[in-house]
Amino acid sequence: MTISKGDKLPDATLLQMGENGPESVTLSDKTAGRKVVIFAVPGAFTPTCHSAHVPSFIRTKDQFAEKGVDEIMCISVNDPFVMRAWGKDTGAADAGITMLGDPDSAFTKAIGMDFDAPPAGLVARSKRYAMLVEDGTVTVLHQEESPGTCEVSGGEAMLAAL
Repeated sequence: MTISKGDKLPDATLLQMGENGPESVTLSDKTAGRKVVIFAVPGAFTPTCHSAHVPSFIRTKDQFAEKGVDEIMCISVNDPFVMRAWGKDTGAADAGITMLGDPDSAFTKAIGMDFDAPPAGLVARSKRYAMLVEDGTVTVLHQEESPGTCEVSGGEAMLAAL
């Protein structure tokens, strides 16, 4: 079942790079008592993700902060090493966007946002979406119909929904 507005996020452990290597991040800890935006992409360094989705949140980060958003997180079914490199390459890390890996797609599958596109080399990947989460509950959810488009899930569209 796909997650919907009003649903509580399942507890999940994701990975990010810390000073001494990969570190576990418990999503419930990151969202408890906070207002966060989570956006997910099919893959780091893939065309739409790299040139449209991440840049849209870099452009709008300050405006989200003005609306009370505590943190913006990007999730991809990639390892934390790739997510760190991608965050550096795009400027997301410098902008303060938290880059999180869901390497075995456990979280992505738990919220029903997984898909496969073997001809493109994408297996067990995340659909493209963005959500506003308040104290662990989804209050806004924008999912793209196609993984190659970034319209309703981009930073500007999410900002307009707040």
